[in-house]
Amino acid sequence: MKTMKNMMIAMLAIFAVSCTQDDVENRPVVEGKTAPVLNAPEAGNVYVLNPDTQEVLAERFVWTAADFGEGVIPNYAVEIDYLGDAFDTPQTVGTTSGTLQLAASTSTLNTALQGLGATPFEAATFEVRVKAYVGDSVMYSEPVEMSITPYTTEAPKMYVVGNFQAASGYGSDWTPADGAVIQAPEYGDTNFEGFVYMNVAAPEFKFLPTNTGFDGDYGDDGSFAGMLAQEGESNIVVSAPGYYLIRADTEAMTYSAAAMSWGIIGSATPTGWDSDTNMTYDAGTKKWTIVMPLVGGQKIKFRANDGWDINFGDDGQDGSLNYGGQDIDVATSGTYTITLDLSTPRAYSYTAVLN
Repeated sequence: MKTMKNMMIAMLAIFAVSCTQDDVENRPVVEGKTAPVLNAPEAGNVYVLNPDTQEVLAERFVWTAADFGEGVIPNYAVEIDYLGDAFDTPQTVGTTSGTLQLAASTSTLNTALQGLGATPFEAATFEVRVKAYVGDSVMYSEPVEMSITPYTTEAPKMYVVGNFQAASGYGSDWTPADGAVIQAPEYGDTNFEGFVYMNVAAPEFKFLPTNTGFDGDYGDDGSFAGMLAQEGESNIVVSAPGYYLIRADTEAMTYSAAAMSWGIIGSATPTGWDSDTNMTYDAGTKKWTIVMPLVGGQKIKFRANDGWDINFGDDGQDGSLNYGGQDIDVATSGTYTITLDLSTPRAYSYTAVLN
């Protein structure tokens, strides 16, 4: 009985293998015969993408059907890459199955360009093509060239460069790529701010709109009264080393630089609400720190220069800071390592770790 059972298993195995081989041998091979032709858009079209019309149609790509044989319906993808890159690393604008067109919104096309690393608000030349595919069988249309200016909705940044950088933890002096960052609240705003450490006797600096060069740089208009200029400007100067709150408005053409030291105050501290306990700045981490005892069930805040003009609380009690925000709760008594991080513009934070 056991011998018969083993023979039946062996026969079934042979049958299964033979069926699989027959299936492979008899499977039809799909081969591309006629590639698609991209009929729209026309070569040479120019597009300036606008963040205010993100859901508006930017372009409708239209092409002829690819031929993979009778009854075979291919999939299609519209691909885009920089002119001259030979589609080495293309981005996909969109895909369809059987349909011979693709409607791409402004947002969709801009997302593809972001994937290519395109520079916002700068025109560049790209190529688009249609990819037709069935399994591993692929055909491409001839590419069509176009000029596109992408955008970004990220909050704009400016870069502070000067003679302070090497001595203050910002790379090399007067080097745009190493510039300290200041930032506006959101896209479209022109009021920038950030905290910058300047550890030289007589700091001098300028503002740059990009971190790739000095084109469009801002300096002082020569009055040294907080007014910006882009033509015939002078370096901005401050009188002493320090940790500065830097603000600039490129519409009002104004700037300010206020030196600040930071401390902790509140009912949870040894001196209560009467005076600050000073923190220490670390140029390596770009953070302020202190180790100190705190009383549980009480409150603290961070403030600059032993005054209330600039102070931070935490409205959400979540570690993110708000100008003039709510007092920060201290849950448990003990010794804490407290860190104040003002290194990321407009995303200021803190930690309070019980030792």
